[in-house]
This record gives sequence, C-alpha cells and structure tokens, in this order.
Amino acid sequence: MFGERLALDLDNAMYAVAEGLVNAFKEQNDHEGFRLAGIVNFGIDTNITAEELSRSNENQLAEKLYTEAITNYERRKQDLMVQAVPVFKNIRLQQGSQIDNVIVPFTDGRKQMQVLANMEKTLKTNGAELLNSLERSITLGLIDDAWKEHLRSMDDLKQSVQTATYEQKDPLVIYKMEAFELFKKMDGEVNREIVQFLCHASIPLSEGDELKEGRQEKTDLSRLSANKEQIDAAGNDLGANENDYYDPSPAKQEPVKVGPKIGRNDPCPCGSGKKFKSCHGKDA
Repeated sequence: MFGERLALDLDNAMYAVAEGLVNAFKEQNDHEGFRLAGIVNFGIDTNITAEELSRSNENQLAEKLYTEAITNYERRKQDLMVQAVPVFKNIRLQQGSQIDNVIVPFTDGRKQMQVLANMEKTLKTNGAELLNSLERSITLGLIDDAWKEHLRSMDDLKQSVQTATYEQKDPLVIYKMEAFELFKKMDGEVNREIVQFLCHASIPLSEGDELKEGRQEKTDLSRLSANKEQIDAAGNDLGANENDYYDPSPAKQEPVKVGPKIGRNDPCPCGSGKKFKSCHGKDA
C-alpha cells in the first residue's frame, strides 16, 4: 500500500515538474532554455520542437514531456537493477545467508546518499526492491529536510507580518496568503529535487569497490535480564562483563565542602583552651 502510494506521488512529482517547465518556458518562448531545463531536471534532451513549444497548448506539452521523462526514468531503473543484481548475487555466493542487508551508495553527481536494501527481497525481485528503497529514502529524506526549513520560514513569517498593522492591513490575512505561497514554493522545490536525483542516480562503484553489509542495531535486553538474576546478596553482579552494558554518563563528583577558616591565634576548636597555633594548628 505504501509502495503504491509512493509510486503515485513520484508520478505526480514528475508531472508537476514537467508542467512547471512548460509553463515557464512557453511563456518566454525560450526553446533552448526549455531543452536545457529538461536535461537538468530529467536527464533527457526533449523531442519537443521549438514550433511545438510555441503552438501546442500547455497540457499537451506537459503530457509529452512527462511521458519522455517517465520512460527515460524506467529505463534508468532497469540499468541500475542490471548493474546491482550481480553484485548482490556475488555477496550471497561468498557469504551465504549471513548478510541480511546491504548498503548501496547512490549519487546524482551533486549529492550522495546510502540506501539500505534487503538482500533476500532484492534478489527475489531482480533488483526492484533496491530501487524501491532508493525512492523511499530520497523522497522521505528530502521531504523531512524541506519541512524543517518550512517550519523555520513560517516562524519568521509570523514575526514579520506583525508590522502589517502599521500599514492598516490585517496581519492574519497577510499571514495566510504568504504561508500559502511559501508552501507552494516548498512543494515545487521538493518535487524538483526528488526528480533530479532519481533521474540522474547512479551507483558510483569503480573497479575494486565493494558494497558493504548494513546492520540495524538492536539492544539485547535478554542478557541484561539474565544478569539481574545473578546478583548475589552482597550486590555483586556475578554474570556481568565489560561488554554487557556501558553507562556513558560520567560519575558525579561530590561537591567540595569548605568549613570556616580558623586563625592561628583563635582558640583551638578541640576545646583544650590553647591557641590553634599551639595545639592542632602547630603542624599546619
């Protein structure tokens, strides 16, 4: 279900980027800029001619550019699967069933990311699981980063609209309008970044490079529980060893206590009646 929804969202992102490019460059009648934008965003040199760009309507152009982009992307996915599967098979052949997950590096030439792919599922799907993991990782990662930035922008906006009252404008109305524009901008930028990465993604493995095993660390509470049962009456843990658990917090240092200072000519606090210098303070 999640995979189907993600695929649908990716299709929508592809179409949104194609539609945005058509609207921007058709209005300017800039075919050369349109071609370059297609290369940057989709990794394709579009077949849409200058005449088509000027005469066809926006919907037709967006649909054609989207079809070109999605066709090219599916082809790239197949190439990546063909490249990755033999490596996964080689790992399985050499190490048997000991490896559950593999870390695969991807780059679009600008950014790099590592994708955790399940060995068994990747082999059973002939590499499709690896590409699904890539789509999930890049989509969720970019959305998360963009949303954090968006929340910061909303905080800044909340502060800035307060000055609208000096111009006899309603701050709430200004806030709603500006917030909507900020969200539209964020949505468009996220779509472009996702599409650009996926359409240019490659596995940068040269000769001699290897894929690494990926592990999801889990805390083994069973050993801790077993150790608790081996604590003797004196409070000693009979089953503990240095690898069982480790408390990284530093030991608390007791505060230094300072008593009242005694002068050398003051009476000694021991009650002898002598001066401090002649009694307990003579060696101080």
